[in-house]
Amino acid sequence: MERNNLYPIFLKVRNLNFLIVGGGNVAEEKLTFLLKSSPDAHVTMVAPMFREGTVSLAKQGNVKLIKKKYKKKYLKGKHIVVATTDIPEVNIKVHRHCRKKSILVNVADNPPYCDFYMGGIVTKGNVKVAISTNGKSPTTAKRLRQFFEDVIPENVDDLVKNLNEYRKIIKGDFEEKVETLNEFTKGLIEKKNLKND
Repeated sequence: MERNNLYPIFLKVRNLNFLIVGGGNVAEEKLTFLLKSSPDAHVTMVAPMFREGTVSLAKQGNVKLIKKKYKKKYLKGKHIVVATTDIPEVNIKVHRHCRKKSILVNVADNPPYCDFYMGGIVTKGNVKVAISTNGKSPTTAKRLRQFFEDVIPENVDDLVKNLNEYRKIIKGDFEEKVETLNEFTKGLIEKKNLKND
C-alpha cells in the first residue's frame, strides 16, 4: 500500500514572504485559501493581469500586485513560491529558478514540480487541522475538510484554553503531567462518542 511520506508543518507566515506567479483563477484560489488560513501572510503576486476578485482580496490583506511578466528578480527575498500560470514553460522556469535559490516552490496541479502541497485546512480558534492526500485528490481533501468542520465543536477553543490553564497547575514531572492530561482528555472523547451513538 502506498504511504504519504509528507511531513506536515505549521508555518508562521507573518515571518515569511510568499510569491504567487500568475493572476488567473488558480492564483486567486491559492490567495483566497492562504489569506483565509493566515490573514497576516505577506504575499506578492506577479502577472500581466489580475482578476477583479484578486484585486479585491489584495486590499483586504498584506498583498502587493505587480502587473508584469515573471522575471527571476521577483524571487529576491521570497521564502515560498507558488506558480499558477497556464503556460507550462513559465511554471517550469519558476521551478528551476527556485531550486537554484533553495526556495520552496509549488507548481499548481503538477506534483513532480512541488516541494509542498497546499492541503485542506480547518481552523477553530487555536485548533488547526491540515489534510493531505499526497497530491492525489484535492476533492477528497475538500470533503474531509468539510467533515472535520462539522465534527470539531465550535467551543473546542475553550477546551484548549482550559487545558492549558489546568496543565500549569498539575504537579509532577513531564511524564506525570502527560499521563494526567491523557486521562482527563480520554474522558472528554468518550463523552463525545456517547453523544454520537
